Parts: sequence; C-alpha cells; structure tokens
Amino acid sequence: MEILGVKFAPLNVPLNRRLETLSVALWILLLGFGNFIGYILAAYFLFFTQTMRYFILLYFVWMYYDWNKFDLGKIRKIFEPRFRNCAWHRHFCNYFPIKLVKTTDLDPNKLYLFCTFPHGILSLGVYGAFATDIISCRELFPGVEFRIAVLAQHFKTPLYREYSRITCALESSAECVKQQLSTRPSPPYTGRAIVLIPGGAAEAFECKPGVYRILIKRRKGFVKLALQNGNPLVPVCLFGETDTYDQLTWPDGSYMKRLQEYIRKKIGIAPVVPVGRGFFQYTFGFIPRRKPITVVVGSPMELPKIEEPTREQVEEYHEKFVKHLVKFFENEKHKYIENADSVHLEFV
Repeated sequence: MEILGVKFAPLNVPLNRRLETLSVALWILLLGFGNFIGYILAAYFLFFTQTMRYFILLYFVWMYYDWNKFDLGKIRKIFEPRFRNCAWHRHFCNYFPIKLVKTTDLDPNKLYLFCTFPHGILSLGVYGAFATDIISCRELFPGVEFRIAVLAQHFKTPLYREYSRITCALESSAECVKQQLSTRPSPPYTGRAIVLIPGGAAEAFECKPGVYRILIKRRKGFVKLALQNGNPLVPVCLFGETDTYDQLTWPDGSYMKRLQEYIRKKIGIAPVVPVGRGFFQYTFGFIPRRKPITVVVGSPMELPKIEEPTREQVEEYHEKFVKHLVKFFENEKHKYIENADSVHLEFV
C-alpha cells in the first residue's frame, strides 16, 4: 500500500520477518549509541543509586585490571560461543540474508590479514560473517580464529566495551593488529584471521547502491604490517553491501561536506545521513533495506617477511595486491551483480 509516495508494509507480515527487522534495528541503535548509553548508565548507577554504585565501582576496578588490548579474557570465553550463536544474530543474518562464500581453502596454521571491501555504511556483511557463527565461518575455515579490527574508542567505554570484546573485536591500532599478526592463538585454534577494512570510516562517504568505490590508493599501512610478519593478504569482497542504503550527499568543498569530514576526523565515525527504510514502511528510515549480501573470501596473496620494509617495498606489494584484488573482483562479480559488465572497482 502506498500513501503520498510512502510505501507501507502489509499488515500480515510473518512474525519471523518482524523479528528480523527488530534485530537489525536494535543492532544499529547499539552501534550508533552504545558508547553514549554506556557512559550514561555508568553515571546513573554511580550517582543516583544506593546499591548499584558499589557494583559499578567494582566494575571500574575490574576495568583497570582488564585493560588488555589483545586477549578476549577467560570470563568472556565462557559466554562468547553462545553469544555468537544467539537468536538475535540468527535473525540479523537472515534479514538480508548474509551469505559467506570461500573460493579456496586456507592453511589453518597461518596468520592472515583479511582485507575487506567495500566498507558500506555500517559494514553489515563483515559483522554477520565474522562476528557471529550463524553462517558458519568457523566451519568453512576450521582452526582459524577471527578477530575484527574496530575503532579503539569502543574498548574504552564502560559496559559497551564488554559487547565489543565478546564479539571478538580488536582495537584497530597498528600496535594491536601487529601483535595479533605475530602471535599464535590459544587452543583450540591453530591459525588466525584479522579482519580489517582498509578504507575505514571515510569509505562510508563513497557508499552508493550499485557502486563499488573504495579508498585504497593512499591506504598502505596494512601492507606494511603484513610484510613485517610475512602474513598473507586475503581479499574479501562484500557484494550487495552498498545496496542496503542510499545516503544524502553534498558536493566536495561545500559546508556540509567539510563538516562531515571534520566530525569524522574528531570522533573516528563517518557522520553519514543514511536513507534506508522504517519499521512499517519501505521509503525512508535508518534500517537497511533487505538486500542480499554475499561475503566472498578470495585466495591469499603470499608476502615475504621483511621486518623493516622500505617505502619502495611497501608500494611494490601494495600495487601487487591491488592487481590481485581487481582480478578477484572481476572473476566473481558476475555471480552476484546484475549487469556486471558495467560494474568495476573504482579507486579513490
């Protein structure tokens, strides 16, 4: 039914589809406001409650001793498998749906750097594929532990940091990524894959339906990190990620564009204005559209171990990886993109 240009959802939508929409909406609210909510709850418990203030004080002490940037922690390891397989994540992945595809087997004894493209507005495919076990990433790649590199600020917020840690996220600083790329995981894992989005938050500004525009020309730090430890680089493409949202855009040099860039540099999050759908209508809102997302993992590009790579060496292997990425994209795009001949990777 459509009224005044707004297309409304039918009343007889099945319950499971309503739950899928609700799960995605809650995840977006948690992602967007989780840090703020964590601070507010901590302040409320500390200053406006009689009993809970003592628990929050104990929690702050525990935070101090748990300020480890690398390990998940013994307590979280108990709950981590259940959380990754919970009904919330199942509804989340089924909403789009999200599918994970591997093009080759990976050696389970190696440490990999997964380079995912494009970022999209919220990196929905990366979360569904590697932060949950719903679509069987650990079955497709047995023995491999997956850690997703995210903004460092998520690990400094009380309460919200627990959510980030239990999803096996990792601070995206060079120190953390380098440490994880050089350290063997604890049993039962024999290998590890660090999932990184080289384009970062700035790449969200390039997100448009049907467009695969990525920031990689000046992003070479990930190549240097891989060279220092001899880690294979694995290209990962998220087909359909950019179709889940449109966004309001402004021309380069305009006041709004400069304001967006200023905010991104200050807080690390791209302040895009997404155009998706709502709970009961499909025309506008903050919920992503139901578009299938296929996360395709390519073949690894082996790198030599060079503890102190020169600028020329970094640029050499960066160029090789870009060619490897383009070849991978061109070989796979016809399986997942309509009118694929007119769609190519665009570099910024």
